[in-house]
Amino acid sequence: MAGLSLVDTAIALAIGIVASIAGGALGGILVGGKAIGNELAGMMGAFYGPLAGSGGIALALLVLKLVAG
Repeated sequence: MAGLSLVDTAIALAIGIVASIAGGALGGILVGGKAIGNELAGMMGAFYGPLAGSGGIALALLVLKLVAG
């Protein structure tokens, strides 16, 4: 098994960041849409979503690198 190359890692990182932005925006709209409006809640969620997601993405890539060799 070849493991993760630099290109594979960069693609996985980019997909993870995009997914955390989308998830943060959706979560922000669901949680705070009524209180502060959907647009502002979505923007705040999209801004703060990658803060929470980046740690998980980095940890997952590290574990995958160790397991895949």
